[in-house]
Amino acid sequence: MKKIIVFAVFIIAVHCQIRSQNKTVGTVERIDAALDAIIAPGAKAEIIAEGFNWSEGPLWLEKIHALIFSDVPENKIYKWTAAKGTELYLTPSGYTDTVIKRGGEMGSNGLLLDNKGRLVLCQDGNRQMGRMNAPLDHPAANFITIASTYKGKRFSSPNDAVYNKAGELFFTDPPYGLETKSDNDPKKEIPFNGVYKVKKDGTVILLIDSIPRPNGIAFLPGEKKLLIACSDGRKPNWYVYDVKGDALMNGKIFYSAAGAPKNVKGGPDGMKVDKKGNVFASGPGGIWIFNKDAKLLGKLHLTEQASNCALSTDEKTLYITNDMYVLKFKMRD
Repeated sequence: MKKIIVFAVFIIAVHCQIRSQNKTVGTVERIDAALDAIIAPGAKAEIIAEGFNWSEGPLWLEKIHALIFSDVPENKIYKWTAAKGTELYLTPSGYTDTVIKRGGEMGSNGLLLDNKGRLVLCQDGNRQMGRMNAPLDHPAANFITIASTYKGKRFSSPNDAVYNKAGELFFTDPPYGLETKSDNDPKKEIPFNGVYKVKKDGTVILLIDSIPRPNGIAFLPGEKKLLIACSDGRKPNWYVYDVKGDALMNGKIFYSAAGAPKNVKGGPDGMKVDKKGNVFASGPGGIWIFNKDAKLLGKLHLTEQASNCALSTDEKTLYITNDMYVLKFKMRD
């Protein structure tokens, strides 16, 4: 009995030691003094989960105190909690056809909650915006279509999305979820890559068709301006538009990553905006942090490609999908 107790204490001690030695990654570059109010000196990003094919779409679920995120090529969503670590949350997540097999990035991509707290998914494989018809704490691969076509033609692969306070859905539709990931894919039905709005009555409106690779999307506070990332290497820009009813107007470059070093991974991708208008944007070499006026405050430099990020409810922690890793970046106490 004594040996068993000693062994148990040893296991607990080892477990605690492992938890206290989580690997930290990245370095913070402070470009403007205003970053100090967002990221405290000495803040480190740590790996909390790893071993994924391509992690995407992180979403903090305050209701169940968990982070969920997509592994797009694996057609799965995982859940991470501080207590239990990583667990499978949902499969399939983006492609549900059990008869026709396909490859590529067929799973869910961006994840978000609607105004009623229900899980909404950018479903690459099903080529639609879908809603999970199950509670967050009892997930099930049962999906309701929110939008799947524009003027009778199927979307390519909805990538990222955001709701406004009125309950209208805005989303981007690049070709990355098609099997060839290109505009020449034989199954691509819409000739451009668009940004769309789904009104509360289900009407789908085309907002923009001129961004070659629309990707991340987010509102600035007040919802009068909409940010859209372009992940085309030839135009690696974040754009900003005025929101006027069912139209986007006065589009211009919010910030360009055109001068970024060529030897770093990634480009403008998913992003989140806090209540003060600070923008946390996946970009070349990691996460770029701007204020609401497009001033670059700093960067979190990462070796692997950052795809997206999510803020905790108190906005003090940033979760980052970082290729095969998922990171927790506690920015301040």
